[in-house]
Order: sequence, then C-alpha cells, then structure tokens
Amino acid sequence: MFWASYLLAVLAIVLAWPVPILLSRAQWPARSPFTAMLLWQAIALAGGLSMIGAMLVYGLEPIGDNLIAGLRGLAGMVLFNAPTTALGFWHIFALSTAALLTVHLVFTLLLTYYKIQRQRRRHREMLALLASPSGQDAGTLVISHDSPVAYCLPGGARSVTVLSDGLMAALEPAELRAVLIHENAHLSQRHHLLLWAFAAWRQALPWLPTTRLAQESVNSLIEMLADDVALRTESKATLIKAIAIVASGSATEAGAGSVRPSSPTLALSGLEAASGGSGSDAVRTAASRVSRLLTPQPPLPSALRSAVMAGSVLLLALPTALLVVPGLLG
Repeated sequence: MFWASYLLAVLAIVLAWPVPILLSRAQWPARSPFTAMLLWQAIALAGGLSMIGAMLVYGLEPIGDNLIAGLRGLAGMVLFNAPTTALGFWHIFALSTAALLTVHLVFTLLLTYYKIQRQRRRHREMLALLASPSGQDAGTLVISHDSPVAYCLPGGARSVTVLSDGLMAALEPAELRAVLIHENAHLSQRHHLLLWAFAAWRQALPWLPTTRLAQESVNSLIEMLADDVALRTESKATLIKAIAIVASGSATEAGAGSVRPSSPTLALSGLEAASGGSGSDAVRTAASRVSRLLTPQPPLPSALRSAVMAGSVLLLALPTALLVVPGLLG
C-alpha cells in the first residue's frame, strides 16, 4: 500500500505535466491522428485514476494491508461507527480529497453534458425558424448568410449538417461534396463525445495547463480525421480550396450571426476548425491543416503505431494494477 500510493502519485504527476506537454509539441500525431487520439484518451483516464488512486491508497494504508482490506475497514468506520483513531490527520485529508475529487469530476462531466444538450436543443429550435432544407440531403440545412459557414449539430437520428447559402454559392460541386463528407465524418465517428469528455476535463481542472493542451490537440486531431475521410473520394486541391473558402468567413468572425454555435461541444464546425474560438484561431488552425495537406508526411509506420497503442494500454493497466493487484495478492 505504501509504495503503491507513491508510485501512483509519481504517475499522476508525469501524466499531468511533462507527458501532455511533450505530446502537444510532437509532430508525429499529424501522421496518425487516430493513434494520437487513443493516446490522449489513455493519458486523461490514467492520469485521473492515478491522481485519485494515490490519495485513496495513502489514506487507507493504516487500516488495511491492501486496498480491499482498507475499503472494508473504512466501511466499518462509516457504517458501524468503528473507531477512527488509526487514521491520522493526513490520511483523513487524503481520503476526503479523493472523495471530493471523484464527485467533482463526475459532477462536472454530467453538468457539461446537460449544458451541451440544452444548448443543442435551443440551437435546433433556432434552426427550425431560420434554416431550410438544402434539397440535396434530408440531413442538411441551409441558413441565409453571406459568409461561408459549415458545421454539424450532433443528435443521433436528428443530427444535421448546416451550411450557409454564401458557402454553397462559393463552392464548386466537388468542394461542396468534400464539405459534406467532412461533416458526416464528424457525426459517424462520434467526435462530439470526445469533445464533450475533454471539455469536461478542462472545466473540472482549469488550473491544470495540460487540460487546455489536451482539448486543443483533440480538436485538431478530429479535424485531421475528418479531412482524411474526405480525401478518400476528393482530391487534396479540392479539400484545400474548401478549407480556404470557409476560413475566409472565419477571418471576419461573422460566422452565421446568432445561429452559429460558439462551443465546439455544442456543434462541430468542421472546415472551420471546430475551435469554437475567435476567427483568428480558426484561421490559424485552418492554416495548419492546409500545411499538412500541402506537405504531406508519410504515415506513421505500423510498428510505431502498434507501440503507441501498446503504450496506451499500459498507461491504463499500470494504475489499475497498482490499485487492484495488491488487493488480490493480499
């Protein structure tokens, strides 16, 4: 129990600071966005588990030789008024902090989901008043706005892609297809769930700089994934032109007036970089995506992809083993 708590604490610190910073600065994620996305998820999950686990294991150390025995002893104290003299101040503090952090993370996750769902419902109500069917696809709506706008609004069977008539007038048919394929990729790959999770992580721990780095990196990676889907059927030149046209609308920060959502977890803005930030942020993200398309790097070798995936599994297995295995062996 003693060594497990310190190992978990070290792992939590490593995953909360140096590892996310190094990953956010790495160049290889652009060569394999899917692999990088798995690694970011593993870092977030393992980091949270290690943080809570370190405090839990340390707090239970005086009342059990392993995690299971410690939890049984704690349950006896809580439910049957067993003496608590075995627990010192710092052990009680650690247990209280672990419980509060767990509740805080779960509550923030659920609260973020509730806010997103409420905003999406309001957004659909506005679209019902201000948008019209595109005539091409039942899941595509058109809003009246001169600036080029494209985003998708997740909602299961009610998911829609929203385009402005200014965008449709500016795009050639192939470019419009690239936009629609890109947006449909966001919906089919459930990118909104990833954005929700990382947005909640940042809301729960805003003082941790790596939560911002993680959210920004995930936003960029989902755009790369959607770009790659569009490239299966459309040319790079077509996609690059579509990105540039939509980015020109983002540069004005006009968007779609009161209709365009401002949160990347509310809607996925697709070719507008899904940043949810200012027009300049969207333009910078679009520029990096265009650069990736203009100067393509070779895909990450399969051996390296396998190594990263194996590392992701190990990241999740290590804190789990430090928590569970001592209890099983005890």
